[in-house]
Amino acid sequence: MPSPVPDPSPNAASAHGRTAAHATALALAAAPALAELPLPARASLLRRLSRTLEENAAHLAAVAEDETRLGVERLRGEIRRAQVQLEMFADVVEAGAFLDVMIDPADPAAQPGPRPDLRRMLVPLGPVAVFSASNFPFAFSVLGGDTASALAAGCPVVVKAHEGHPRLSDLTHDLAAEVLPAGVLTLVHGRETGRSLVTDPEVRAVGFTGSTSGGRALFDLANSRPDPIPFYGELGSLNPVVVTPAACAGRGADIAHGYVASVALGQGQFCTKPGLLFLPAGHGLEDNLRRAIASVPPAPLLGRWISTAYRATLAALAGHPAVRPLHLTPEPTDARASAPALLTTSAEELRAHPELLQECFGPASLVVTYTSADDLRTALHTLPGSLTATIHGSEREDEPFVRRLTAALSAGRLIWNGWPTGVAVTPAMHHGGPWPATTAPLHTSVGSRAMARWMRPVAYQDMPEELLPAPLRRDNPWSVPQQVGGPS
Repeated sequence: MPSPVPDPSPNAASAHGRTAAHATALALAAAPALAELPLPARASLLRRLSRTLEENAAHLAAVAEDETRLGVERLRGEIRRAQVQLEMFADVVEAGAFLDVMIDPADPAAQPGPRPDLRRMLVPLGPVAVFSASNFPFAFSVLGGDTASALAAGCPVVVKAHEGHPRLSDLTHDLAAEVLPAGVLTLVHGRETGRSLVTDPEVRAVGFTGSTSGGRALFDLANSRPDPIPFYGELGSLNPVVVTPAACAGRGADIAHGYVASVALGQGQFCTKPGLLFLPAGHGLEDNLRRAIASVPPAPLLGRWISTAYRATLAALAGHPAVRPLHLTPEPTDARASAPALLTTSAEELRAHPELLQECFGPASLVVTYTSADDLRTALHTLPGSLTATIHGSEREDEPFVRRLTAALSAGRLIWNGWPTGVAVTPAMHHGGPWPATTAPLHTSVGSRAMARWMRPVAYQDMPEELLPAPLRRDNPWSVPQQVGGPS
């Protein structure tokens, strides 16, 4: 993930004249009504937000392009992705199963003793804070997946805008404010304001997408509070790709081309960019890899802070005695742009030099050669946790080999004969992984299960019917699925 950046100007922290305390007070005031809003009405808000994005897509994309230079076509596609997320969560809210309602009626004959009436469901945590990402100004920003899932769960959201696209953040928030009740979505600017959000006593959880260093600092803040709160951080990820000898021999040139395309997609500024390519020694693909990466032109990164970090990390890797370049070109004169690069080392050297296992956020990657299955497995065991891990193999020839490999891969999503860049917005998606990919590997930031981050279970024992939340009542006025006296 990209490195944190300094505030662009002294005015950023005071845009809207809103401190963290002011924003969280607005969110706290809005929380009860949002939590009690009937599910169809909550779903309607999400769908109206989606329509707002669609109706203003041209203006939003133009502002985003001016600030990020990601390309209007890419940005329009990302707006559509943000719409799909909102619409998916609207469907999930209407279905009601996300509340996980369980009812065990009283049973005086139960063993080993009488059982009281117990009714359990998930309830929203209350106000939450969301930190926008620079590399996805729609899908992981003001109305991105974290915000959409929190609103769907019934939590007001305070968004800390990213310094890389402040005008777009303001515009998106102002459009959303025309749809949502007051206080349900609030925007703040500035790094210090963001830190204050994490320690604000009214904030009950935090979602973050960004650098490992920045995320770790905020994670430590969240845990050092008198009342520690969940911190759902998506940080850095190497996303290894393993190519078996059979796959290398059968379609090595195609794999090399596909790999470079995945590395260079969005100038390597995706959290799922593959950072390591494991190839059998003597693979014979160096010329293919060089030609493919040489065809990728230098292009602007999201900002000078990312370009500076990219150049520094690449220089450190390229200058390491265990590494040799496959393709390096002089850096462009434009301080914001960076040229793609490929480096190579061996699995043995990778095990001996763990300092090589660092994310280079941008269009660069490290090719690692292995001499045997054992050489490969021991190297994979040294890798930190990742969002994804990919295997390119042959189904018939590689079954025993691959079965042993999967146990060595520590990632939230395993991919067969594909590429990790591109995260489908669907209920079965898991976008998470062991540290340092995320701070909470049990959870996902994409897919319907992302809502679980913003809820907690509450059991009601022998509670009078009229005092129960609507989903737990016998008449079930919200018509949600209820598991009554069934298996656990």
